[in-house]
Amino acid sequence: MMHNKEKSILRVAFRRIRSLLPVTLMVAAIASVGPAEAQKATDKPNFIIIFTDDQGYGDLGCYGHPTLKTPNIDRMAAEGQKWTSFYVAENVCTPSRAGLLTGRLPIRSGMTSDTRRVLFPDSDGGLPQSEKTIARVLKEKGYNTAAIGKWHLGHLPQYLPTSHGFDTYYGIPYSNDMDRVNSVDYKASFADPKIEYFQVPLMRNTEVIEKPADQNTITKRYTQEAVKYIRDNKNKPFFLYVAHSLPHVPLFVSKEFKGKSERGLYGDVIEEIDWSVGEILNTLRKEGLDKNTYVVFTSDNGPWAIFNEHAGSAGLLYGSKGTSYEGGVRVPAVFWAPGKIKPAVVSNMGSTLDLLPTISKLAGATLPTDRVYDGYDLTTLLHGKGGNPRNEMIFYHSTSIFAARKGDYKLYFYSNDPKGYPQKLEKLEKYQLFNLQHDPSERYNVADKNPQIIKEIVDMVEKHKAGVAPVKSNLEKRITQAN
Repeated sequence: MMHNKEKSILRVAFRRIRSLLPVTLMVAAIASVGPAEAQKATDKPNFIIIFTDDQGYGDLGCYGHPTLKTPNIDRMAAEGQKWTSFYVAENVCTPSRAGLLTGRLPIRSGMTSDTRRVLFPDSDGGLPQSEKTIARVLKEKGYNTAAIGKWHLGHLPQYLPTSHGFDTYYGIPYSNDMDRVNSVDYKASFADPKIEYFQVPLMRNTEVIEKPADQNTITKRYTQEAVKYIRDNKNKPFFLYVAHSLPHVPLFVSKEFKGKSERGLYGDVIEEIDWSVGEILNTLRKEGLDKNTYVVFTSDNGPWAIFNEHAGSAGLLYGSKGTSYEGGVRVPAVFWAPGKIKPAVVSNMGSTLDLLPTISKLAGATLPTDRVYDGYDLTTLLHGKGGNPRNEMIFYHSTSIFAARKGDYKLYFYSNDPKGYPQKLEKLEKYQLFNLQHDPSERYNVADKNPQIIKEIVDMVEKHKAGVAPVKSNLEKRITQAN
């Protein structure tokens, strides 16, 4: 039998335990979420776009490559959405990037040309200040913004990321094969590349901090910058644009990945990029940001086929970079946001043009009404709550409409070398039509059987042309012509 003194001691002890209970539970709750759950799922979402250079449709494990090991991107696809019919704005670097950041076909912004298809170190132009990038749209909603990697929308100060809505920039301002030393044989410089062969600058904001850039460590350093940026901005909404300089030739890779893959040097490069994606996603998880961040992984165009084993693969698709056949403009695309995006394999059409309107909607931003947009808001499809608004796609090759797709069918008006080079276009004497859902390799021309479908696509193209105002190209002027 318990004595009164013992009961009194127990009562005091019980009261002390009860008084400490809320604190104990609080400590346990903090411990359960791991380090610094900086944002809630109800806060403004963060956005990260990871954009590779010349990576083909078939250059990932989750898209069917038999030897490339890409476990981080594969996991990203399994936890999110893998899109199998996702297109870029055009089939080479500069116009493709302009389309992604502005949601507008490059023909509307003057970011395409029949004579110089991309910007060069001697170019005097770039993305016009009149264009509104994803970064500018999000800045208006209180976002911090950063660009890391390849820019290729103008290297002069007025065209750099810091002049287009990005708070910071770290990267190479154009393609990694530019500023090549002329004394080195062209083919040899790509077959056995060395840092000193390519005098490309590495920039921080508007200052050159290294020249030539050490491209052996460039993927690693882009990744370190991205991880640091995420950690430094975990308490506020952010937009991070990571545009890798690779696997564009010349191919470079850090010592940790050299000789690692079964696919040679190209495979080493892809597997280091996959590691980079893993580092970014793991940082989001560790910082408690994974439930509040949308991540998109995609490429700027198809593989640069003329470089043989140093180039990637378009998989089952016909064509490559420099063409508007499927292999040149259909790219891998993975959307990831655990708890927000409904996991699926999506065969509907999508495009990099759709990223601006989609991100704007998710951020609660309003797009200006004084211009035409070519992108669509994909949020309902991403969240598994509706269908896809995109049912058509216009494929420009510079200023010419090479092909157009409506629904399952793609109609061709021109042809060119499926390797993309030389880039001479030839107008077809008879239209070519392919059912891409049945025949993604474009082997069976069904034009003769479908005159009504051809008429519908031709009418669609004519309507589109009527809504395109002539704009002077921003790619043709050279610095030597400035004065």
